[in-house]
Amino acid sequence: MSTESYEDALKRLGELLSKKSDLGNAAATKIKQLTNELEELDSSKLDAVERIQSGFIHFKTHNYEKNPSLYSALAKSQSPKFLVFACADSRVCPSHILNFQPGEAFIVRNIANMVPPFDKMKHSSVGAALEYPITVLNVENILVIGHSCCGGIKGLMAIEDDAAPTKSEFIENWIQICAPAKNRIKQDFKDLSFDDQCTNCEKEAVNVSLGNLLSYPFVRERVVKNKLAIRGAHYDFVRGTFDLWELDFKTTPALPLS
Repeated sequence: MSTESYEDALKRLGELLSKKSDLGNAAATKIKQLTNELEELDSSKLDAVERIQSGFIHFKTHNYEKNPSLYSALAKSQSPKFLVFACADSRVCPSHILNFQPGEAFIVRNIANMVPPFDKMKHSSVGAALEYPITVLNVENILVIGHSCCGGIKGLMAIEDDAAPTKSEFIENWIQICAPAKNRIKQDFKDLSFDDQCTNCEKEAVNVSLGNLLSYPFVRERVVKNKLAIRGAHYDFVRGTFDLWELDFKTTPALPLS
C-alpha cells in the first residue's frame, strides 16, 4: 500500500466518523482487530525494501512531522554534547539505551566499541570521527560503551597468542587493539570461567580505549583544560543494567544505573 492510499484511508475514516459519531465504537473494534493482526506479523518475513519504507513512514509520521521546530533547527546546524563510541552489535543502540534525541549525540559504532591509539597511518576513519566532533563541533563529553555478550571481546579472549596468524580478513587485526585488556584479565582472573573472563574483559577493554583516547593530542589538550570529560560505561542487556565510570576508574567507583 502506498503512502498516499494509506493517508487517504485515514482521511476518509475521519470524515465518516465526524458525520456519524455513532459508528465510533464499531470503528474502534475494527481498528483494534486490525492493529492486533498487524502486530502479529513477523517483521523478519517482510521484504527488506518494504521494511525500510514502512520504518521511514513511521519515523516521519511519529517523529519528524510532530517536531517541526527541532528538525528545522537541525537543518541549519548541529551542536551535540556527546561523542559516543558503541559496538555495532544490533542489540546495542545508544540512542535507544540512553534516549538520545536527534542532534544530541555524535555516534561512532564499530566492532567491540574500540578506540585505537593515535596513528596517522592506521585507522584514519576513527581519527576523523574523533577529530571532527571534538575540534569542529566542540563536544563536551566522550562516552565509550561496552556491553554484555560481546562477540568481539569473546573473539579477543579466544585468541591464544597475540602473535598468532590472523584467521580473518579484518576482525582479528581490529580486536587486537584491546589485547592489553585480554592480557590483564588472563593474568588477574585466570581462575574464572571463560565467560566470566569475557565479562570482565568487556569492561577492561573500555578502559584501554579510554587510555587510547588520551593519545590523541586534541583530546588530551581538552581533557587537561577541563573542556572535555571522558567516561566509560557497560550496558548489560541480560540484566538490564548500565554502569558508568570516570576516566580514573581506579579511584572512582562505578555508578550503577538500574
